[in-house]
Amino acid sequence: MQTLIDILSQPAILVALIALIGLMAQKRNMSDTVKGTTKTFVGFLVISAGAGILETALVPFGAMFEQAFNVTGVVPNNEAIVALALSEYGTNTALIMFFGMIVNILIARFTRFKYIFLTGHHTLYLAAMLAVIMAVAGFNTVGLIAAGSVALGIVMTLSPAILQPFMRQLTGNDNVALGHFSAVGYAASALVGKLFKSSKENSTENINFPKGLGFLRDSTVSIALTMIIMYVIVALFAGATYIENELSGGTNFLVFSLIQAGRFAAGVFIILSGVRLVLSEIVPAFKGISTKLVPNAKPALDVPIIYPYAPNAVLIGFFASFLGGIFSMVIMIFTGGVIILPGVVPHFFTGAAAGVFGNATGGFKGSVIGSFVNGVVISFLPVFLMPVLGDLGFANTTFSDADFGVSGIFFGSLANYAGPIAITISLIVILALMAIPVKKQKAETK
Repeated sequence: MQTLIDILSQPAILVALIALIGLMAQKRNMSDTVKGTTKTFVGFLVISAGAGILETALVPFGAMFEQAFNVTGVVPNNEAIVALALSEYGTNTALIMFFGMIVNILIARFTRFKYIFLTGHHTLYLAAMLAVIMAVAGFNTVGLIAAGSVALGIVMTLSPAILQPFMRQLTGNDNVALGHFSAVGYAASALVGKLFKSSKENSTENINFPKGLGFLRDSTVSIALTMIIMYVIVALFAGATYIENELSGGTNFLVFSLIQAGRFAAGVFIILSGVRLVLSEIVPAFKGISTKLVPNAKPALDVPIIYPYAPNAVLIGFFASFLGGIFSMVIMIFTGGVIILPGVVPHFFTGAAAGVFGNATGGFKGSVIGSFVNGVVISFLPVFLMPVLGDLGFANTTFSDADFGVSGIFFGSLANYAGPIAITISLIVILALMAIPVKKQKAETK
């Protein structure tokens, strides 16, 4: 069972297998098949390596922030909460994940929602959350796995579907979808962006720097310098003693901050390189899947695939989302109850994407305000999610991204209302609605 989890949760292996099947379905020659599969596999490992470097740099920043401003509370972190869930629900999680992916493919094959979700680790996270919620709802083992699998397949399909209109606007085509369970936050950012006029002139990628600051047009340079400033400021508030004793292993606190900021910029650079490599291979390979197995299917890939479309918006979105998290934290402090701390890792990955979508629909203002809204959304949703997670809701961490909150609150509330019956009926109704065909009206020609 652990082997199954390991395979299905690794996007590099999962997507490489999809590429292999697609290329074989197209009857490509051995050379093209090996090249496409290998480059897809390596490309996703490059993205994962970049993401790992980013997280390594962001974790101490979060610790420094908590120390600097003396705040304590619940830190949303998918990896941490899933690790707790797997200790009790590991087998059910693996089975829900496996059958949920099959449900996703079946929905794509037989309905108008042609999205195949390929972000394996997010599939694992949602499977773990659904295993917990279905157990709390009172399902027996078979019912738990069945209900969890159908729920997972539905969310794996609807999450990219919600965002596809904005993906078309962002990419200029309909070849690829976004497979990352924070679609509600991204859609909110894009809708907020629509309140502002978008044009090439007001895009985050066309900021008019003075001639002497022209070097800031290079996204790697601007990201590195901005993060150096942020790290140093937070480090000064956190204090040299704390950083050198707890985080840096004795390295000077300013030197440590400088290296972490540079590591952050390096992580972004590596991610962007990996994305270009993957997209050049997976989209052509996926045509084999679309032609033979699921006509017109779109691969829903992990969130870094959109970062190259607006690298400046990536950084702007991170800061704006983080500010939204701080704003939300202050409100929670004054209103009492659970305090959700702004987790730096989720605010970067989701805030960056929200910034890209907000910029696509509303330029610079859309990027800033849309990402701020995303920060508020992923801060308050966990407050309402925690009560439906049973004993796991009392842990000092919880799920971070928006779709976890929305789907968890939805199914958890149904469970509290009428248990397994309410969840079963809701799943049947949702599948029935998704199966209804929609006829496209042809424009009349005059």
